[in-house]
Amino acid sequence: MTITAERKNALVKEHGRVEGDTGSPEVQIAILTERIRNLTEHFKGHKKDNHSRRGLLMMVNKRRSLLDYLRHKDGARYTDLIAKLGLRK
Repeated sequence: MTITAERKNALVKEHGRVEGDTGSPEVQIAILTERIRNLTEHFKGHKKDNHSRRGLLMMVNKRRSLLDYLRHKDGARYTDLIAKLGLRK
């Protein structure tokens, strides 16, 4: 359910604006998206895991908030990111 350190470093390198950038909204959204996808796969086999489902809903809401912030801050970065991650608007 968690992502490995190597995968997280790869996401930081791919979506970061500068070297070692872990705080930008793009990196945070990419990491949350990876965790959400992992949990979604987990729920296919564990349908009654309601405690983890609550965590999933909190992650989805956090990602939505970060996406809204990025859309208002810089629309071009927002559209590039959702296209790169394959998210709906």
